Amino acid sequence: MITFTMDNRTLEVPEETTLLKAARMINIKIPTLCYHDDLCLAGNCRVCLVEVEGMRTLQASCSTYALEGMVVHTNSRKVRKARQDIINLLISEHNTDCLHCYKNSHCELQDLAREYALTENPFIDLKKNYLPDISSPAIHKDDSKCIRCQRCVRTCVEIQGVSALAVVNRGADLRISTFLDYPLDQVVCTNCGQCVNRCPTGALTENSYIEKVWEALDDGEKTVVVQTAPAVRVALGEYLGFAPGERVTGKLVTALKRIGFDAVFDTDFTADLTIVEEGTELLTRLKKKVVDGDNIPLPMLTSCSPGWIKYIEHEFPHMLNNLSTCKSPQQMFGALAKTYYAEQASIDPAKLVVVSIMPCTAKKFEAQRPEMRDSGYQDVDYVLTTRELALMIEQSGLEFMTLADSAYDTLLGSSTGAAALFGATGGVMEAALRTAYELVTGRDVPFEDLNISPVRGMDGVKEASITIENPLSEWSFLNNVELKVAVAHGLGNARKVLRSVDEGKSFYHFIEIMACPGGCLGGGGQPIPTTPEIRQKRMDAVYSEDMAMSVRKSHENPELQELYRVFLKEPGSETSHHLLHTGYVRRSK
Repeated sequence: MITFTMDNRTLEVPEETTLLKAARMINIKIPTLCYHDDLCLAGNCRVCLVEVEGMRTLQASCSTYALEGMVVHTNSRKVRKARQDIINLLISEHNTDCLHCYKNSHCELQDLAREYALTENPFIDLKKNYLPDISSPAIHKDDSKCIRCQRCVRTCVEIQGVSALAVVNRGADLRISTFLDYPLDQVVCTNCGQCVNRCPTGALTENSYIEKVWEALDDGEKTVVVQTAPAVRVALGEYLGFAPGERVTGKLVTALKRIGFDAVFDTDFTADLTIVEEGTELLTRLKKKVVDGDNIPLPMLTSCSPGWIKYIEHEFPHMLNNLSTCKSPQQMFGALAKTYYAEQASIDPAKLVVVSIMPCTAKKFEAQRPEMRDSGYQDVDYVLTTRELALMIEQSGLEFMTLADSAYDTLLGSSTGAAALFGATGGVMEAALRTAYELVTGRDVPFEDLNISPVRGMDGVKEASITIENPLSEWSFLNNVELKVAVAHGLGNARKVLRSVDEGKSFYHFIEIMACPGGCLGGGGQPIPTTPEIRQKRMDAVYSEDMAMSVRKSHENPELQELYRVFLKEPGSETSHHLLHTGYVRRSK
């Protein structure tokens, strides 16, 4: 332990504790811009400067460690003046058209300018005119608002292992760019949006479709329906006055109905559908492998995360055949909405607009893929992030916290606890095992309260195995087979798992991979900030949502059973394969 003094208070902290963390322990706020709880120390912005007695210069608190006997001042006149100068220097290079910025009132630089009461800038204007990169359907990049903190670069390299962004040039010419300065839609960017989640300004934002959705809602000839993903309901409240981890499912539905959507449906319904189709596909692969001796690729890899899909297309294209052919729940919903729902509701699918509310920026890219038109139309027309929906709610003048709860509309609206789990890393695996084990054995999965704890939690890579005992006669060939599974979240962890499999060091039957830390609850379209603590609270809420459901196994969803009875006939049917399954393409690196 180290004993030192900070602002006339004696502190005792563990060795290798930074001054920034020490200050937070006693509720002293030191401003930061380049620092982020998820990322390595950088010390780029220097906003977090403090004064240490005996040291000639001010020190960056994020990268200076407490030492025995040290005397630190976090709020001296010298510190305040230095911070003001640094913020002013950043503003002198920054496009300060704040009133027209998507991040207005949610910008960390703007917050610091207000906190330090900056009224006029003593430095000359050094702003450069950059054309924004609007090539990506998911992410908007505007270098004129970049403060070069490099959070985005560190996110792309450290967490995702993609390196689509990098620092180029030096000094005054330093900026954040892509390989050979190509636009975002021509590089290995996976559209995951993790860079957006950590950008302190408006340099990186989602490509917004709010106005297009309002136009559709205002068009009297269009029927506009909306689906909401499982991770949205455990995060939306953070933007609208609730504490992190509050479930706002009923208020979410009410808000969407008040905004004007003709029907409000639940992506959890098609999450249940995904489990039935994916579970059937896994069991079919196992049967062909074990009984028929076919050269069927194993392990089977989940295909729900569009950022992960684009990543494997670039980085591991030789493993594309390992991917489940199932579309994501979002795209299954779109295909069914413009076929099954349109037919049941007597709606012309050409006049039906399908909107998704997703925790994910990559879903915007996924909706525009050419593979996603099996209904005869673009299956999902517009994708809004959780943040965009929060803005629409504010624009509507709704007092979200006072709204009564409403239920989802029927036909595509009922769901189970298993589907709710899709919002957290390990959730798809847990839901799939609940169904697959029962289909094979006729019994519940052998874990207390159906909770498969080995695949839960925030570990980057998780492994589990279930031994199949006394299966039904149809599946007798699986008797005493140890089903081995793995779960990875964050593309850096996905790389570790795939390399281990590729090199023959690990063997699994089934692997779940989600592009974002924590899974969808940490998606690139979720409320900012995102920290390990906030993601954990969202995860706890996901598990609470599951436990609160009366039905907790996907194959027991009554509306899903009706869908198969009247439309799809059976899992893996010809209709199912046409509408709900797809394939993907090799992409250049």
